[in-house]
Amino acid sequence: MERHRQRSRRQQEDGLDGHDEDGALSAFVCPITMQVMRDPVVIDTGHAFEREAIARWFAECRDLGRGPCCPITMREVRSADLRPVLALRDAIEEWADRQQRDELRRACRWLTKDATEKEAVRALGCVARGWSRGGQASRRTVRAEGIIPMVGGMLRSGSAMVRLKALEAIQEFARETDQDREAVSQGDTIRTIIKFIDCEDCQERELAVSALCDLSKSELVCGKVSELNGAVLILCKVCGSKADNPTIAEKAEKTLENLDRCEKNAVQMAENGRLEPLLNLLIEGSPETQLLMASSLEKIVLSNDLKILVARRVGSLFGGIVEKGSLEAKEVAFKVLEHVSANADSAKVLIEENVLLPLFRVLSINRTSLLPPRLQEAAAAVLANLVASGVDFGTVPLDGDRTLVSEDIVHSLLLLISNTSPPIQCKLLEFFGTLSSSTGTVLSIVSAIKSSGAITNLVQFVESDHQESRTASIKLIHKISFHMEYEIAQVFRASPTLLGCLVKVAFVNDGNAAADEQDAALQILANLPKRDKHLTRELMEQGAFKVAASKVLSIYRRDAGTGSDIYDNAVLEGLAKVLARITYALRDEPRCVSLAREYNLAALFASLLRLNGLDEVQVVSAKALMNLSLESKYLTSTPKFDAEQRSKLALFGRKPTNIQLCRVHSGVCSIRDNFCILEGRAVERLIHCLNHSNKKVVEAALAAICTLLEDGVEAAEGVLVLHRSNGVAPIFDILKENPTGSLQHRVTWAVERILRAEDIAQAASTDRSLGSALVHAFQHGDSRTRRIAEAALKHVQKLPVFSLIIDKRPSIRGSSMGSMERFIKFDR
Repeated sequence: MERHRQRSRRQQEDGLDGHDEDGALSAFVCPITMQVMRDPVVIDTGHAFEREAIARWFAECRDLGRGPCCPITMREVRSADLRPVLALRDAIEEWADRQQRDELRRACRWLTKDATEKEAVRALGCVARGWSRGGQASRRTVRAEGIIPMVGGMLRSGSAMVRLKALEAIQEFARETDQDREAVSQGDTIRTIIKFIDCEDCQERELAVSALCDLSKSELVCGKVSELNGAVLILCKVCGSKADNPTIAEKAEKTLENLDRCEKNAVQMAENGRLEPLLNLLIEGSPETQLLMASSLEKIVLSNDLKILVARRVGSLFGGIVEKGSLEAKEVAFKVLEHVSANADSAKVLIEENVLLPLFRVLSINRTSLLPPRLQEAAAAVLANLVASGVDFGTVPLDGDRTLVSEDIVHSLLLLISNTSPPIQCKLLEFFGTLSSSTGTVLSIVSAIKSSGAITNLVQFVESDHQESRTASIKLIHKISFHMEYEIAQVFRASPTLLGCLVKVAFVNDGNAAADEQDAALQILANLPKRDKHLTRELMEQGAFKVAASKVLSIYRRDAGTGSDIYDNAVLEGLAKVLARITYALRDEPRCVSLAREYNLAALFASLLRLNGLDEVQVVSAKALMNLSLESKYLTSTPKFDAEQRSKLALFGRKPTNIQLCRVHSGVCSIRDNFCILEGRAVERLIHCLNHSNKKVVEAALAAICTLLEDGVEAAEGVLVLHRSNGVAPIFDILKENPTGSLQHRVTWAVERILRAEDIAQAASTDRSLGSALVHAFQHGDSRTRRIAEAALKHVQKLPVFSLIIDKRPSIRGSSMGSMERFIKFDR
C-alpha cells in the first residue's frame, strides 16, 4: 500500500508539468494514487477510486490471502465489483479540460526566444502532453491559440534540449490531420527540419526525419519541400546510410515515397539518380504531365545504368510519341532518345523495344515533309546511334520479314540523302557508314547501293562544303571501297575534279580535315584499281605521288622498326599502296619510270621490308619490287666501246676494270636507274621475308625473288646469287610445307629453276623431304604445277628422262617451262 503512495508522490508535479492537484476538488482525487481520476469507479463502501488503482489494490489483497477491503476504512467488502461513476467522470473531464486550457494558455508565454531553457522545456512538454492526452478540446485550444507555429519557432533555439522537445511536439502534431501538418509548415519550419536532417546530431536527425515523414503525408508540405533547394538530395543521402542507421534510412525512404507525388519532387529525385517516380508519372500521367516529365528527363545527365532503365521503362512510349505525338512532344522525345541511344547497351534495349520502325517511318521520303528539319535531323541522329550499338541488323526484324538492310529500306534512305538538308545527310551517311563497318551487313548495303546507282551521289559529297557530310561520306566510301573499287573508280574517271578534292583531303593538311577523314581519303585512293592507267595519270597530274613519297620517307625515318604509332602504321600502309601504283604502269607510262627514278622507289620499298609487324606494308613493298625488277632487264644499259677497246676485249676475253656489269642483267645496273634488286640489299630483305608467318608476305617476297630466275635474264647467275645469299634453303622449306593455290605453283616454279643448277640438283637429290614435297605438288597441284613439278623431279632423278626437251642449262634463250612473268597475276 505504501508503494502506491510513494509512486503517487514521485509522479506529482507542480506548475505546467501536470494538473494542479491542490486546485482540484477532493472528490476528483483518487485516495490511492492521490491524482485526479480519469476512470472513477465506486465499491460497496461508496468510496470512489481510479479503476486501475483499486483493481490493483484488490489483487494485492488476494495475494496476501485476504479478502478485498476498502483502502480508506480497511473493512472487508462483500463484493469486488467496480461500478463506473459517469457523472463524476464527466465532471472530472470538464474540470481537466478547463485546467489543460489554462495551462496551454500559460505555456504560450514561455514559447518565445526570451524564455529560459527550463521554461521553454516545461512549456513544450505541457503542449506535447496536452496534445496527446488532453483530447479534442486541448487540440482545439492549441490550434486556436496558434501554438503550433510557435512550437515551430522554437526549433531555432540555441538549446539542444529545447530543439529536441520542439521536434517531439511537431512529431505529435504531424500524426493528426493535414490541417495540423500545414500549420506546422508555416514559416520556415520545413527548412529548419531539413537542416536538422543534415546535421551531425543523431538524435536531432532521427526526430527530424520522423517528423518530416509524417508531415510529408500532406500535399502542401510536399510542395513546400520541392521549393527547398537540396532537400531531396539530403534525404537521398540519408537513404544511402542504411548500414549506419537502418531506422533513419527507412524513414527517409518512406518520406521520399510520400514526396514523389509532387511533380517537382519527382524531377529533383530524378536529378539525384532516383528515376522511378518520374518514369511512373511519365507512364501514368496526363499528356501535360508526360510532356513536363519528358522535358525534365531530357535535361538530366544520365549514367549508363539509368539510360538502360529509361530505355526499358519508356522506350516504346517514346517510340509512339515520335510517330503520333504532338510536334512539341516529338521534339522532346527525339532529344531523350538521342541521349539514351548514345550508350550501346541502352541502344540495344531501345531496339528490343521496337523503336526502329517508328524512326524509319518518320524518315520515309513521303513523310519527312511532316517534320521540321531539326526533327528530321534528330531522328537521323537517333537512327545513327542505334546502328552504332553493334547489333547485327541483318537479323533484327523491322516490319514483317524486312530488316533495316533490306534493299527497299536502304533505297528509301539513300533517296532521302539526295533530297534533304546537309545536317540530315550527315547523320544518314554516318548511319550507312556504321552499317558498312559490320561484316554482317556491308554486303547488303553494297548490293543496295549498286542496284540503286547511288554511288555517284555518295562520291559527289567529297566536294561538299558541309565538312561533316564530307567526312561521313569519305568514311562510308572507304568502307565500301573494298567491294566497289571499280564503281568508285568509274565515278572518279568521269570527274577528275572529284578525284582532286579527294587528293586534297588526303594529302593537304589545311586544318579543315580531321585525321580520321584524311586517313579514310588516303585508304580510298589506296583501294582504287592499281592497274587503272587513267587514274594513275590523273593522280600524277594532281601531284599525289610526290606528296606520298615525301610522307612515306617522313614516317619511315621517324618510326622505323618501332611500330608504336597505330595511326602512322595505317597511314603508311595507305601511302605505300598509293605509291606502288607507279610500278604497275612502268611499261606503258614513261613518266612513271621517271618518277620511280626520281623518288628512288626501289630503295624505298626495299627499306619498308624492314618494318616487322606491318604485314600489309611488306606485301605491298614486295609486290612493288617485283614490278620494278621485271622492268630492270628493259632498262639496263649496255656499255659501248670503241674499236680498239673491242679488239682488246676479244683478245684477252675480259671486261675493262672500270666497268661493273650486273651478273643477272648483263649490263650496268643500279637500284635507282633500272631498279635492280641486287643493289641496296633488297635481295637479302626479300629472303628474310620468306620466313614470315604470314603467307601473303611470303608469296609476295617469293614473287619478287623469282624475277631473278626469269627468262630474259641470266637465271643461272640469279640462282648463284640466291645460293650465296642463303636464299635457296628458305625456298625449299616453303615447298616442304606443301602450300596450296598460287603459292604452291610459284614455289614449285622457283624450285624447278633452282634445280637446273646441276650441283644444287645433285645435293637436293638426297633430300627426301624435298622429294616428297615435289611428289605432293606433282600429285595435287593444278595442270601447270604438275608439269613444272614433273620437270623438277627429273632434275633430282626421281623420274626418268625420256627426251631431251628439258633444258638443264637455263639461259637468256628461255625454256620449255615458259616465263614466270606471264604467270605473275596473283594480284591483278
